[in-house]
Amino acid sequence: MAARVIPLTCSGHTRPVVHLSFSPMLEDEGQYLLISSCKDGNPMLRNWLGDWVGTFIGHKGAVWSSKLCTDGSKAATGSADFTAKVWDTYTGSQLHSFPHNHIVRTVCLSPSASHLLTAGHEKKVRLFDLTRPDSEPSFLRRPNSVDAHDAVIKSVIWDADRAVGVSAGDDKIIRWWDLRALQEIHSVTLDDPVSSMELSAPNNTLVVTSGKNVSFMPLVPGLFPTHKLTLPHAPSSASLHPKSKDRFVAGSTSDPWVRVYGYQEGEEREVYKSHHGPIHCVEYSPDGEIYASGSEDGTIRLWQTIPGKTYGLWQGQD
Repeated sequence: MAARVIPLTCSGHTRPVVHLSFSPMLEDEGQYLLISSCKDGNPMLRNWLGDWVGTFIGHKGAVWSSKLCTDGSKAATGSADFTAKVWDTYTGSQLHSFPHNHIVRTVCLSPSASHLLTAGHEKKVRLFDLTRPDSEPSFLRRPNSVDAHDAVIKSVIWDADRAVGVSAGDDKIIRWWDLRALQEIHSVTLDDPVSSMELSAPNNTLVVTSGKNVSFMPLVPGLFPTHKLTLPHAPSSASLHPKSKDRFVAGSTSDPWVRVYGYQEGEEREVYKSHHGPIHCVEYSPDGEIYASGSEDGTIRLWQTIPGKTYGLWQGQD
């Protein structure tokens, strides 16, 4: 008999949870952190056990994106209040606030938290030097254009091994950028607008959802062929297992179900309903032992990939 999977419910948000991001494994602790973005404007930090660590207070609008740096000491957030902010995760204090001219939909810190990428409704990608926070940002531009994309940008990624950024959005195009020259170096055009793009760092893979498709693309163009699967439901977000790479989890805004699919053929392996609203975001933890889902119902659910293991807040569940 298959073990019963009981998710851990993380409450605290009061509106839909729209983005989740785990830190890498923290070298000194063998643990990791989870940061959540919510339309309530209050991004939250949790530890690897699911315990609430703190809430970053300061935004005046929905927070669409939150990311952590490699050692978990800094967090970046992008908001509908036309700002991107950088935070100290130990004290919860705001370190920097950068004004924009429209909604900031996506942010990404460099591994050492020395730089910040932001993008959103302005169709521009900004590069901030956090060692000189009062200096003007640099802009990533295509030839003969002042913009990086022709529509809303949904995601930006930082390549930790190269000075390269990746951006994607509603214009159906994924673009790679040389962050030193501030120039486009590669692009891929999809059939549908990009709804999400996350980096599976251990696999050097971009996991991209667009239309009913999930595409697994090399972070370094040409490193390996793109693997594309078409699902029965249009995925809002997807995440590749960081260790085995034999499965991925996906959510959809059309129903409250969390589904795990096989990587090679896209067959449905597991399906769970616990949320009370559509799923906006999913992501595997860096050790692959859990994945998190965020929903329209305002909750985060943590799902074990090894059912029955009791630790952290799971110790209090039957």
